[in-house]
Amino acid sequence: MCGGIAAYKAAELVRLLRKQNAEVQVVMTESATQFVSALTFQALSGNPVQTQLLDEYEEQAMGHIHLARWADLIMIAPATANIIAKLSYGLADDLVSTLSLAATCPIYIAPAMNQAMWRNPATQENIARLQQRAVTLIGPEQGEQACGEMGFGRMSEPATICQHLMTALSSEKISPPESKPPLSLLGLKILISAGPTREPLDPVRYITNRSSGKMGYALAEGALQAGAKVTLVTGPVVLQAPATAQLIQVETAEQMYLAVTARAQDYDIYIGAAAVADYSPAQAKAQKIKKQEQETTLVLQKTKDILAAVASLPDRPFVVGFAAETDDLEGYAKRKLQGKKLDMIAANWVGKAQGGFEKDENSLHVFWHGGDRVLAMTDKKQLARQLLGLIIERMNEKNTVKNPG
Repeated sequence: MCGGIAAYKAAELVRLLRKQNAEVQVVMTESATQFVSALTFQALSGNPVQTQLLDEYEEQAMGHIHLARWADLIMIAPATANIIAKLSYGLADDLVSTLSLAATCPIYIAPAMNQAMWRNPATQENIARLQQRAVTLIGPEQGEQACGEMGFGRMSEPATICQHLMTALSSEKISPPESKPPLSLLGLKILISAGPTREPLDPVRYITNRSSGKMGYALAEGALQAGAKVTLVTGPVVLQAPATAQLIQVETAEQMYLAVTARAQDYDIYIGAAAVADYSPAQAKAQKIKKQEQETTLVLQKTKDILAAVASLPDRPFVVGFAAETDDLEGYAKRKLQGKKLDMIAANWVGKAQGGFEKDENSLHVFWHGGDRVLAMTDKKQLARQLLGLIIERMNEKNTVKNPG
């Protein structure tokens, strides 16, 4: 989306595309946010709205590149004279122009501007240049404009644009989202740990963390929908577990360790999405600790490493760990992958404006031995499906290497 009075039409376009089961990510220029709120498009698309090219969090994972690779099609609506000129000359000074330059998928534009701007020779030359590069125009249409003038320059109606795009997605050139092979985990048994643990200090207090369990529960739901048999070992959360999952409720790190390690060898995949406490009080007090001294000392002891224990089993499953980090995401994740002998690790930032604990959306940087992939910021349920697909992809590659014949 670019800045123009026609920006309000883009809201209806997003709604219509979602009704057609299209997955929509909205990217707005700064001027576009002056006409319509980004929050509107987040609600309509079900995904966070991207606005900044030089966003420290997104560009840590080269966000514009991954957005460009994610898309089956890019639709710029409204497309102002300014963005048309940028695309024509290959400029890239905001997120919309940069991801368009990085895109390998088809690009469509819906021009929207004053009739004199549309007729200007400079604009017409830019349009001709884009058409030579296979950029497809939808519109503009003729009619009364916001300024009161008449002529070509009105953005096409959302229903018209939606029809063009769905026709394109149904063509041989672009595979529609629904035609992609569905994720199948039929016949697989998956063990998932989720949520936080609570380490008691006394009958009243405990040490815990901010994990909501949303990612682990989304993985359980996604795996069940794909046909897997799922056992969910969960710490204390306020989420409704999928009805068809075998549910094992625990509270402490020790309880989670025992629940997971007692079962792991019977499963094809173990996904350790739980935020397990690294330390636990050496001794929980039998009575409530009273507030008496100005300072008090807690003696903590290291908890057992669930991921490392599962990875060291003689008949181990495919082991996937998680790493939530506030700094050096890649470094810590790779060390954890190597040190614990994991098959894969999914790392994410915490403490940022988007994603992380207690949020409905997240992004992941997934590492395995010899490779990695970034899964862009999206709803955790969608992210879970993407991660499960990547796990199956890696399992198949690993089995192929083991059995090359």
